[in-house]
Order: sequence, then C-alpha cells, then structure tokens
Amino acid sequence: MSTALDKIIEYKKEEVATLKASRSFESLHSEALHQTPPRGFAKRMQTIANQDQNALICEIKRKSPSAGKINSLSDPTAAAKAYEHGGAACISVLTDMPSFGGSLDDMVAVRNAVTLPVLRKDFMIDVIQILEARAHGADAILLIMSVLDDNQAAEMHSFADQLGMAVLLESHNEEELDRALSLPSPLIGVNNRDLKRMVTDLETTVRLSSRIPSEKLLISESGIKASEDIAMLRKVGARGFLIGESLMKSGNIANDVRELHTTS
Repeated sequence: MSTALDKIIEYKKEEVATLKASRSFESLHSEALHQTPPRGFAKRMQTIANQDQNALICEIKRKSPSAGKINSLSDPTAAAKAYEHGGAACISVLTDMPSFGGSLDDMVAVRNAVTLPVLRKDFMIDVIQILEARAHGADAILLIMSVLDDNQAAEMHSFADQLGMAVLLESHNEEELDRALSLPSPLIGVNNRDLKRMVTDLETTVRLSSRIPSEKLLISESGIKASEDIAMLRKVGARGFLIGESLMKSGNIANDVRELHTTS
C-alpha cells in the first residue's frame, strides 16, 4: 500500500519532468548566477548554537497531509517578519503546492521581506530542483535521506555546494542518520515525524541524538510546540530546531519565537 510520502514522490517526478521540458538547465543556471549571493544559512545556525542558544528555523507552512489546513496566509511576509523580529535564526518556506499549499513565489516574497537566510523546503529528487531553488534566491535546501539513495544524495549535496548553498540533511532512523553523517554538511536534521505513517514523536530525536558527533549540529524537526519541548531536547544536545505548525497557529508569532529562542 502506498504511503503519503510515496504519493508525493510520484507527483514530484512529474513536476521534475515538466520543469525539464519547460526550462533548460543553462537558462536556470544563468538565472542562478545572477541572483544575490546565498546568505550564510549554516554559518548563522552554527554561530547561534555555539553560543549555547537555540537556533530556530521558523517555517512558513499553509497546510500539511497530517494537519490539514493550518493557516491561509494571504501574506506570508507578515509571518516572516514576525519570525525575524522574534529572533529566528533562519526561515524555511514550504514550496510544495499539492500537499502543503506552498510555492516558489512564497519563498521569493519571504526572502525579499527579511534579511535572514531562507531554506527552500521541498522534496528534492533531482539536481534541477536545486538549480531552480537558487535561481529563485534560496540560500539552502533540504535533502531527505529516505527518498534518496547514496549516489543521489552525494550528487545533489555536491551541486548545492557548487552553488554556495547550505544543505540540511534530514533523517528519521538510525540507517538514514548514518548515511547523512557520511556527507559533508554540518546540519543534521532529525525529523520527529514519520513521513510514511505521518506520526510524530519527539523521542525520535532523543533516540538518535547519541549517534551525532559534536562537530555536527543536531536540528530537531517537527512536533515542537512549547518551551518545555525545547528544554527537553536541549538535554540531549539539540541546539537547532525547525518549527512550523505551532507558530503558524500562534496569535502572537514574534512573542512565541522569542520565548522558544530564549528557553534554556
């Protein structure tokens, strides 16, 4: 039986085929080279974490397969500015339309509205998506280990490096984590949400934390709702946190970000 993730990857293949049919690699590469230089996503995350503070990646997220509609977001830049005002380290923008209601237009608008580095969060299965991301100004991309084999992950990581982009490597279990740790990026994300079953458990970060060496930055993703969650995850070494749904539902985004940023 196909999972929600399987269905997403199937239509991603169609999206990639459409992109390749409509845009040449050369034209996208030219656009990428004419963008302003990537903002230092990894450097900013590491600088904050090295000060023993919470490096928050705050996410622009309209809906999801697990939560349904989260926030209609007529103006995603308002949330982005609140994130920046509250002390976010970086911003993540979901650009998948069918399952998450996002778009590259959202990402461009957000990046133009803030000074923070911006991650294009999508389901990357081909290098042309990375080129498309940089051509639209993205500073970083997400690579999900569960949907890539080792050769794909290495090729896509290397291509992002060539474009000066940061790479957030996402895993959910021991096998995926060990594969992620073999790649150069210092940003190691542990997704507390099982993308196949759409079940969330913060204990996933707790379980995997001891496998992550000190030179890598542990970033706990999904299911983080309150300062108590941050405090618990800090005890196992997390200093990076990707938070979306709870902030998208907040009545005072800047204050909530500030509270999570300063939790010890």
